[in-house]
Amino acid sequence: MNELDKKFFDLVKIIKSLTEKQLYERIKLNFMSLPSIYKDILEDYFKRFDFWGTLDVKNGDFDEISRKAHILSKHIKDFVWLYNKLEDYSSKFLLYAILNNWYIYDFISLKNCIDKKYRHYFDLDIIPKSKNEVLVDVGAYVGDSALDFILSYGENYKKIYSYEITEKMIVIMKNNLKNHKNIVFLNKAVKDKKGLVYVDEKGDISSNQTSLAGEKPVDCVTLDDDIKERIDLIKMDIEGDELKALKGAQEHIRKDSPKLLISIYHKNDHYFQIPKYINTLNKNYKFHLRYYGGELYPTEVVLFAIPKNKDVK
Repeated sequence: MNELDKKFFDLVKIIKSLTEKQLYERIKLNFMSLPSIYKDILEDYFKRFDFWGTLDVKNGDFDEISRKAHILSKHIKDFVWLYNKLEDYSSKFLLYAILNNWYIYDFISLKNCIDKKYRHYFDLDIIPKSKNEVLVDVGAYVGDSALDFILSYGENYKKIYSYEITEKMIVIMKNNLKNHKNIVFLNKAVKDKKGLVYVDEKGDISSNQTSLAGEKPVDCVTLDDDIKERIDLIKMDIEGDELKALKGAQEHIRKDSPKLLISIYHKNDHYFQIPKYINTLNKNYKFHLRYYGGELYPTEVVLFAIPKNKDVK
């Protein structure tokens, strides 16, 4: 057992020794012990982005902390499963940093995990090369990930499918990618079943989501239905709907074994639910984690699911 293993399993031991209520009180006490500037920043952040619960000390609202305590208490074995499945030290250290940040607001370890070496999603140590591949970009935003892919691997891809839920983003994306070939722009939502959903626009356009009711309808598709050719790489960042979208791509995952670059930070249980789901579909994957977020709270956490025993093109 190395030093990191000891630190991780010591933390697991502490979490296992506490009831959910005790864990909640411990995390709450750790939060209240922070300097005011950090408490204010975190409260404001959870007001802007409602993925993880609310936090409002003045009104006695500690929902975000309650949710963390619940997931740690009920699912620590699942986090241990993920730790043991991760392929490299950097991935394991990141998982430790996330859980320690949740528990004692460890900002230092989280800061040390920020990846500044490679572009977001395209770690050349994990995916060293790509040639003549079909890329599916789910949550393509303004085309930034497609551009990063091209800058990382060059123009020798076969095709890029770019999915985005708002027409406004499609227009911007087309302009940003106008000098690049073989890109298919799709104003569609991607989930686990076909139908019609509605765009739920947020103050920050990067966090737009879909809902079952609203004023701006958009077609909803599955990747299995919408793309009939072989897929080599799927990138997803769709504000918490990643698991649903993966369920709609299960046949591609089973048959094609595409490289999967999936944002897993929008929901606390996605850290283990998503890799476990991929593992049930196809045992031929190895897992890595990389971090592209900030120093105070874990966001922009990407799961890399890379097929084993398969040469990267």
